[in-house]
Amino acid sequence: MLRIVGVSRSTYYFQQTHEPKPRTSSGGRPVTKYTLTKDGEKVSNEQVKEWLMEAIEGDGFAYGYLKLTYWLKRKYNLVINKKKVYRLCDELGVLKPQRKLKAKHPRRLARNRNVTGPNQLWEVDIKYGYVHGEDRFLYVLSYIDVFDRAIVNYHIGLRCEGKDAANTLEQALWKRKLYGGTQLPTIRSDNGPQFISEAFESTCQRLQLEHERIPPRTPNMNAHIESFHRLLEDDCLSRHEFESYTQAYGIIVEFMDYYNNRRMHSSLSFLSPVEFNKAHLETGLMPKSDVKV
Repeated sequence: MLRIVGVSRSTYYFQQTHEPKPRTSSGGRPVTKYTLTKDGEKVSNEQVKEWLMEAIEGDGFAYGYLKLTYWLKRKYNLVINKKKVYRLCDELGVLKPQRKLKAKHPRRLARNRNVTGPNQLWEVDIKYGYVHGEDRFLYVLSYIDVFDRAIVNYHIGLRCEGKDAANTLEQALWKRKLYGGTQLPTIRSDNGPQFISEAFESTCQRLQLEHERIPPRTPNMNAHIESFHRLLEDDCLSRHEFESYTQAYGIIVEFMDYYNNRRMHSSLSFLSPVEFNKAHLETGLMPKSDVKV
């Protein structure tokens, strides 16, 4: 017919030939006073409410409105959805108060800095390794001081959660004799789950540490820890096929000791991080170029 009269199917719409049903003030369907069974019988909403109270008071263990929906369908063969059950429960006043969401810590974006000494800015990130003999991964979380390039502290484990990042941070402060002091480093991380967790954020707040996070897809703002993890991959992880987690742990610990105490850095006047830190404290030696991050 549309082809005969020359009307495109995309421009033709069905025209109602009857008066539309009245709508509620919210624009949805009108509220009915009954509920149908699968056999087409009408059951009043008051009866459904009685059944709901029966279920709630039956054995002392109240279901939520979603489980009550399936209970009504199963026991009384009703055609009812969870929205209607929620409304009926609300009218009965039996809904539990919604749980309060935990307050989230405000996100603080990383900003450009000119680092002039140790313990001003620490970067943190996680590196994955693989244990071939056990067919599983391990995690290496490291804190690096961007001024002297030292790995202040690290965590090696088969898991790495927010509490592990927090504990490693506290130990790092003890190592640098900063715990409880007033001159504390800023902690910079990416947006990984460990660093946005309640455990890590609350620890930073308790220790009065400023925690800043880099914007997504900007690893250059965490360049020092990214560079270290590249060294860890090239000079340690990729050189070994670990047969066990114990073997991997020992080799990584040896590499960390080598990196901090013996590996020379051209930007640190060809000194190791520990040697450079000592020279800076004794003579005021500075890196060859300004540390801007």
